[in-house]
Amino acid sequence: MDKEFKHYQHAHCESGVTANMLRHEGIDISEPMAFGIGSGIFFGHLPFLKVGGIPGTTYRLWPGAIFKKVANRLDIKVHTEKFSSPANAMKALDTALAEGRPTGILGSVFYLPYLPEAFRFHFNAHNFIAYGKQGSKYLISDPIMEGLSDITPEDLVKARFAKGTPEPRGFMYYITGTPKQINLAAGIEKGIKQTCNFMLNTPLPWFGNSAIFLLANRIKDYPHKLPPRKAALYLGNVIRMQEEIGTGGAGFRYLYAAFLQEAGIHLRRDDLQEFSAQLTKIGDGWRNFAYNAARIMKVRNTGVVSYDELSALLRVCGEEEKIFFTNLGKLKW
Repeated sequence: MDKEFKHYQHAHCESGVTANMLRHEGIDISEPMAFGIGSGIFFGHLPFLKVGGIPGTTYRLWPGAIFKKVANRLDIKVHTEKFSSPANAMKALDTALAEGRPTGILGSVFYLPYLPEAFRFHFNAHNFIAYGKQGSKYLISDPIMEGLSDITPEDLVKARFAKGTPEPRGFMYYITGTPKQINLAAGIEKGIKQTCNFMLNTPLPWFGNSAIFLLANRIKDYPHKLPPRKAALYLGNVIRMQEEIGTGGAGFRYLYAAFLQEAGIHLRRDDLQEFSAQLTKIGDGWRNFAYNAARIMKVRNTGVVSYDELSALLRVCGEEEKIFFTNLGKLKW
């Protein structure tokens, strides 16, 4: 008899899926630990890549990266696959489930009927787990939901093959093997080092710490270059990606701070716990930015707060994070 799949609710989809799949394999790992080892925190602003006519902003690495990096750093064997046709994608999923493998799936939240309607918009980078079938329906563990769900094959195909950026193309992944022992310490070190490198040394201006200042400059220009409604839409997407898609709040800053705190306890390092406190404070700055952005959107042309002031708040976040990741990257291991 297949091992019963246990569902745990988490803050973020991919790190939650990763933690739940590892727990199913007997590896007790928290969501913050999975997020940190997977170098999940990031920043990118791509004014040339528009989704629904709005420039893209991301606070995390590309979809699938967290799971792959955690697997590589903890010596876990996995299978990942994309498909050219829905028929092949569903056949492969059925085979994995028949073998008793809970399977991670990438799809669009717009086509997941079990989600509250307010959550369902065209976002194609959502992760969830199919863990079995009951009749024709697929049994779903979505880490942002309190309980288990199910979905028809028709809706699942729509989610897995949604059009837009990025195209999921039926992407699925599952665990095929685990080591006898897990070296969390090595995973923590590699995760932190790569996070600092990605945030500080990415050469393109649209990624890493530099992109925060790029966005700050763009926000300053919004009222001069965009009609009021479009400026509000652009700004709304920035804070939605930060506070809703960047679940846990402040664009994953609180989640990464929780990772640093847990890593500090595991490794008995007070310096990591100090870094956790620093990042929590920086996260408060991001949240203050989001709060004031929402005030601009809801109370236009009142002088309550200006786009210039909002840009300045974001620049402070960028400056503080540059110092933070520089110092974090200097840690001795």
